[in-house]
Order: sequence, then structure tokens, then C-alpha cells
Amino acid sequence: MSKQQWLIISAFAITYFVWGSTYLANKWAIDTLPPFGMCGVRFLIAGSLLYGLSFLAGDKTRPTRKQWVNSGYMGFMFLTLGVGIVVWAQQWMDSSITALLVAFQPLLVMFIMWGLFKSRPPGKAFLGAAISIVGMGLLIGQPQLVSGRNEIIALVAVLFSVSIWALAMTLNPRLDTGKNNFRSTAMQMLVGGALAMLLSLCLGEWVGWTAEGLSWKSIGSLSYLIIFGAIVAFSAFNFLMKNVAPEKAATGTYVNPVVAMVLGAFLNQEAVTLQSVVAGAVLITGVYFINSSRSQAIPANREEQGEAAGAV
Repeated sequence: MSKQQWLIISAFAITYFVWGSTYLANKWAIDTLPPFGMCGVRFLIAGSLLYGLSFLAGDKTRPTRKQWVNSGYMGFMFLTLGVGIVVWAQQWMDSSITALLVAFQPLLVMFIMWGLFKSRPPGKAFLGAAISIVGMGLLIGQPQLVSGRNEIIALVAVLFSVSIWALAMTLNPRLDTGKNNFRSTAMQMLVGGALAMLLSLCLGEWVGWTAEGLSWKSIGSLSYLIIFGAIVAFSAFNFLMKNVAPEKAATGTYVNPVVAMVLGAFLNQEAVTLQSVVAGAVLITGVYFINSSRSQAIPANREEQGEAAGAV
């Protein structure tokens, strides 16, 4: 295999397993840290480190204003809203259930690609869509997910953030964020992290918070999220966005829920119901049909990408 093929395989492996573990790491991190504030700290630190490293890699070209705007737009969608809202919702939701809800993402990507970019899915994808909807119905039909006001709000919040993430996935390959993958990732983190911190301050998350209450579990989880969840995994995800179709980049939803469910059960004593297992199996089966169907090729160059999206 070529070097490019090995890089793509490695990027898939990282997004599959590392991101599967971040659901539990997020839940542990917000034990003693405010949700949006934690995301802000995480992405600002990771973004600053990655931005500096991007210039050591050999490319000294400064990003253009257009690349900063496009990266900021993606950072806001992917990180401030996509990740931030999911982490906020995990205050009332188990990590395994959160991961299963996020597994609904490929179906949304498919419909967005069809509705916005006229990329009509093949028949096999529609079968996958039907199966996925059944699985989602089984999952959210569990009493514990709608047992109270906070749980219902968390459920709606996660589904909203997944929709934003899916939309961002379809737009990302069509925006000029620069040829340096590490730098464009860092730029997204810097803007997304800054906006998450601003939102945290506006929500008053830090009011009454003291460093004395910060636990070592939260510190360790935050460190893991910065190094592996942010720098390593998000860089791998952005690499996939530039080199494979959005539907294929979303295949981490096969493995992420399984990793999250196993870790949640063994390390956080989260209850795994039979209905959750069945719902997850049905949902992931549907995702398989969606992603194994023939997908449209992504635009071959930046000029085509700009025309396709009408991007800035």
C-alpha cells in the first residue's frame, strides 16, 4: 500500500478508538469542571500547541484571512456547538447512550448531501436509513432517557448538536482552510475554543467555582482530551475530511458507541440495558448500509469545492 493509504487507515483507527473513549473522558472531566468552560480550555490549549507545531513542520506560509474565516466557521460548528453541547448534555446522560445517539450522524449526512448538494443516495442507503430510524426509535424510547426535564433537554440537545456536526461535515471539504492540515485544525480549535469559553462566561459557569474542588480525575481526563481527543484525533478527522467522502469519514460511528459502551460499563459502572444493546445493534446495522453504499466522490480540487458550496 502507498503512504497515503497507510495514513488514511491510521486516521480511521484513531478516530474509531480514541473518540470512542472521549465520551467517558468528557464525563469524568466535567465532574469538577464546567462543561463549556472545559471545552474552551481543552481546545484553546490544544489549538495553541498545534498551531505552533504546524510551523515546525516546514510550512511557514501564513494563513489568509479567508482561511481564518472558514476555519473559524468550522470551529464554531464542530467544536463550540458540536462538541460543546454534547459535553454539556452529558451532565444528565450516560456516555454510552450519548455515543449511540451520535451514531445517528451518517443518516443526517446522507440527507444533507442529498438535499443541499443533489447527491442522491442509492437504494441501499435508503434501506439503511429505515433501519437506523427504527434503531433510534428503540434507543430514545427508553424510560430513563425521558425520566425528567433535564434528561429530555439533554436528549434534544445531543440530537441538535449531531445535526450541526453533520452539516459541518458536508461543508468542510468545500471550504478553503489551507493545505496544512495541522494548522487548519489548530485554527478551528482556537476559534471554537474561544467561542466555547465566551459562551461559558455568558452562562455564568465559573460563578462559585474554585480550584480547590478540582479533582485529579478531571485533570487527568482533561489532559487526555487535550492530547489525544483534540490534537491527535481531531487532526486525524480533518485529514479524513480532505481525503475521503463525508459519508466514509462518518464510519467511526460503527466503533465509537461500542468502545464508549464497554468503557462506560467497566470503568464508570453505567447500566447497559438489553434495549440499549438491541437499539445500538439495529442503529449501527443501518449505518453500515448507509456507508457501504456507493458514495459520491468529493470535489477534486479547491476551486471545485468553492463552487460546489458557494463558500466564502
